[in-house]
Amino acid sequence: MNHYGVIMAGGGGTRFWPLSRQKTPKQLLKLSGKDLMVNEAVERMATVIGKSNIFIVTADVQAPAMITATHGKVFPMNILAEPAARNTAACIGYAAMEIYRKYGDGVMIITPADHYIEDVPALTEIFKTAILTAEDQDKFVTIGLKPTFPSTGFGYIKYDASASGSVKPVIEFKEKPDEETAKKYIESGQYAWNSGMFIWKASLILKKLKEYVPDIYADLKRIGDAMNTPSEQEVLNDVYPNIRKISIDYAVMESSAAKGDVLVIPGDCGWNDVGSWDMMDVLHTPNEEGNILLGDVVAIDSKDSVIYSSGKTVTAVDVEGLVIVETPDAIMVCKKEKAQNVKKIVDALNEAGRKELL
Repeated sequence: MNHYGVIMAGGGGTRFWPLSRQKTPKQLLKLSGKDLMVNEAVERMATVIGKSNIFIVTADVQAPAMITATHGKVFPMNILAEPAARNTAACIGYAAMEIYRKYGDGVMIITPADHYIEDVPALTEIFKTAILTAEDQDKFVTIGLKPTFPSTGFGYIKYDASASGSVKPVIEFKEKPDEETAKKYIESGQYAWNSGMFIWKASLILKKLKEYVPDIYADLKRIGDAMNTPSEQEVLNDVYPNIRKISIDYAVMESSAAKGDVLVIPGDCGWNDVGSWDMMDVLHTPNEEGNILLGDVVAIDSKDSVIYSSGKTVTAVDVEGLVIVETPDAIMVCKKEKAQNVKKIVDALNEAGRKELL
């Protein structure tokens, strides 16, 4: 079968404001100091998928920057621009319809653009196993990551750990738990973190969308029927913004798991969802004081802080557990432990009509 890679890159990355903006979200930033996060995702995908078969789904406002950023890595025609953000069921369904109608059925590997993978060779081996499994069986395959601590920020996958082989039947998907529940999950040895990485045939996901969320499938089919016609963009712009917002987990995966139609490959590849400023120690080694200092920064008698400068000299004296970020038009300060709440600033600016800062 043909093999395709789909990278979901439409998120706003609001927790990395003020560095991350609508037109240049997290996936278009060089947070690791090596390359843009989306390009790192492309290179990981290219270990198993020919670059001509790699697609990126992004927001239309981000598409021009995405085309520029991935020049020479991804064909511009393979960058699919969503007219509106409609969550992952629509995003994945749109990519599946594009692939199925224009290029023929095949196995899709779907990953987010903004994750960090420390052990790429280990992930490559998982991908290879997943592709063979998806080719061989009419089931969904997902990748589960070995939990390293009782995270309350990730969803979990319960699976049959006693099953033979590296591919295990999924019992059910679990939402983000409280800390006590997360500890029980890890102690049981039957749970993996839900990585948001999926592998399946394009035809199968379209079939299951039709079965479980027929309204969404009907909209996607309208878009598909217009593909390769002069009205393709017009129909996409008309239909897509009205597709119901729902995640692929709620739309398809939970119901499919209940019927025994989902498999998981538990693995350990040094995965991390670098979702906010407090997670920068995944990408950068803190100094002796526990600080991560990026750019022109002078920190005295300070510890356990993340301080970022885009140009101005940023100085700090006797601070602890803070995030301080300077960009040409904004400065953001918050407690490191509250870094998840940075998105509240974006919400407040949006409500105040401060579009120039979004």
